[in-house]
Amino acid sequence: MRVKESVVISAPPQLVWDYLADPKNYLPFMHGITRWEVTSRNPSGLGARYRMLMKVASAEVGGLIEIVEFHEPRDMAWSSVTGIDQRGRWRLRETDDGRTRVEFRFAYGVAGAGIPGRIAELVAAPTIASNARRSLHQLKRQIEHERLRAEAARRRREREAANA
Repeated sequence: MRVKESVVISAPPQLVWDYLADPKNYLPFMHGITRWEVTSRNPSGLGARYRMLMKVASAEVGGLIEIVEFHEPRDMAWSSVTGIDQRGRWRLRETDDGRTRVEFRFAYGVAGAGIPGRIAELVAAPTIASNARRSLHQLKRQIEHERLRAEAARRRREREAANA
């Protein structure tokens, strides 16, 4: 099964990339993720590995994933090492007005499980699609909020410097 969702974030691509490249940010914005922990020596970048689990109905599914592409600030992709068969990708593209279009692609399957596996994929599809949509909207909220907070702090520092 495949899921593809996108959102436009009012922030430059580098800011969005910096947020996505930091593994400590995933639990706060990825809806349905119950575990996201670094299992490799390098916490991010090509070859970084994470143990991730997602709640789907009453089950937690996932496994060990590895970053297999890392092209700053545009593309990051992963693939499963163990657990449920999955591949995912973040694509960031700057829009004409300086914002960032973020696309999330996710493909998963229950390898070698035949008809029961296909049924499990179909049952999980609405939950995974909903989680992807909600995650992108939460990503947008968090990055835009952080950007506004940083801009307010910058303006405050400028006012204080002008008044000093």
